[in-house]
Amino acid sequence: MVKWRSKKLGDLLLLANGIVLALVVNMVAVHFFFRLDLTEEKRYSIKEPTQTLLENLDDDVYIEVFLAGDLNAGFKRLQKSIAELLAEFRITSGNKIHYTFTNPESALSQKAQSEFMKDLVSKGISPMNVIDNKGGQRTEKIVFPGAVISYGGFEKGVMLLKGDRASSSDEVLNQSIEGLEYEFANAIQELTNTNPKRIGLLTGHGELDNLDIASFNNALLDKYGVFKVDLERKKAIENYDLLIIPKPTQSFSELDKLKLDQYVMHGGKLLVLIDRLDAVMDSASRQDYFAFPYTLNIEDLLFKYGIRINPDLIQDKISARYPIVTGQVDNRPQLMQIDWPFFPLVNQYAAHPITRNLDATLLRFVSSIDTVKATGIKKTPLLLTSPLSRKLGTPVKVGVNDLRNNTNPDLFQPGLIPVSYLLEGEFTSLYKDRFLPDGSEGITFQEKSTPTKIIVVADGDVARNDVNPRTGQPQQLGFDPISSYTFANENLLMNMVAYLVDENGLISSRSKEIKIRPLNKTKVQEERAFWQMVNLILPLLMLFAFGLIRTYFRKRKYSSH
Repeated sequence: MVKWRSKKLGDLLLLANGIVLALVVNMVAVHFFFRLDLTEEKRYSIKEPTQTLLENLDDDVYIEVFLAGDLNAGFKRLQKSIAELLAEFRITSGNKIHYTFTNPESALSQKAQSEFMKDLVSKGISPMNVIDNKGGQRTEKIVFPGAVISYGGFEKGVMLLKGDRASSSDEVLNQSIEGLEYEFANAIQELTNTNPKRIGLLTGHGELDNLDIASFNNALLDKYGVFKVDLERKKAIENYDLLIIPKPTQSFSELDKLKLDQYVMHGGKLLVLIDRLDAVMDSASRQDYFAFPYTLNIEDLLFKYGIRINPDLIQDKISARYPIVTGQVDNRPQLMQIDWPFFPLVNQYAAHPITRNLDATLLRFVSSIDTVKATGIKKTPLLLTSPLSRKLGTPVKVGVNDLRNNTNPDLFQPGLIPVSYLLEGEFTSLYKDRFLPDGSEGITFQEKSTPTKIIVVADGDVARNDVNPRTGQPQQLGFDPISSYTFANENLLMNMVAYLVDENGLISSRSKEIKIRPLNKTKVQEERAFWQMVNLILPLLMLFAFGLIRTYFRKRKYSSH
């Protein structure tokens, strides 16, 4: 006979109900998976465009990260963040993301290590010499903070340590962690994209061409279809997702200008890299050299869209260096590197995904930009000079010999001068209520644009790479041969292009922010002994108190019977 009120039966039924409930919850969880990110800045969440990219993968993606072995605390933190992000990628993609961590020094022989490291460098993963102190001993270690991503028989190298090198090492590390999602997602998109956007490089007006823009052109070719566009030969340019105007030096005809205008009116995007004044270093050694404005006949088009590039040049105390001859010793010229204020190093950026966590950008002979009224246009200043800068109105004397004279620092007062703008909205045609130029037959005229975007940089040389005089080969965009430092020109331009043509908004993941919450080192040192005693004694006191209370209640319970 079953005793329904027995305690043993009640416990068995409770256990059975618990097992059934656990099975039901697991069955439901299989079909309704979710994760909760309880951090303030949502550091473990990935952006919706990244989720869409991962969920729509057609094949498996393999990621090999070269951060393993004996790493210092900073790189271990980076390694942990990468592992957490890739685990989230794997779950979101339905286990189509596979990743491993490899130590480049794990090869058996020195020769094998050397070959392996050369292969990583050829894939764009640059080594870093990390100096650390362990137990009073100074140690050096070569670290490759990058990864190789493979998909469908193709692979791409990605540098994972990026940021503003003017910041502290902790801030650079934090900036790199903030950018991990975009770096991985952007590389996966490049490998999986079977229908790349069409980018047009404008020609026919003395623009940068061939070796002068080879580095930027090659970077574009890795992700997009790139074509040269001559407005005189092409009547229809609407099939390009973006037109880039790289430093024109010759005048635009009215018909060419109409074609650009109507390209924008039909939703086209523009990246305009333009010099307002004709200033070149080849003539800067002359005492009588002055920079005068170009006659480009495009100023009124940009004015209609909401900006004016002023006929001036900016000098900035925060600038790159240039060598000048200071004398002769044994019939050999003696060179000295002096700050050249016409080459500003821009490190003041807008709070925008395009420029977030960028290193400094090297500009050459840049002009200032003012905004003018343009109804319905949002204007965002992307690049600004330092507080120690000034404008020189045309004609501007440009002479390297003037570097010998100490410039009065009081003259560098205006500061934070905008040199690049992002324009977004519905633009009005320059030719509204005007007669169209000859030859406009066949062009479908539109007075108002659909929502679109334009970026203007008042320096065409931002896209120009130097050419190695010994080999005749183009050097990487942003590389400064004087300092042997590579500035962020390429990253800046590629971010601009991505923002203009990326309909899915993948670049929005660059806005991710992870706050640094450092401990107060002074307070830690002062209260260290107190908290050590609390952590040592408090658990023992709590355990002792629990024992006393439990003994008291047991004694009270059983003494009453």
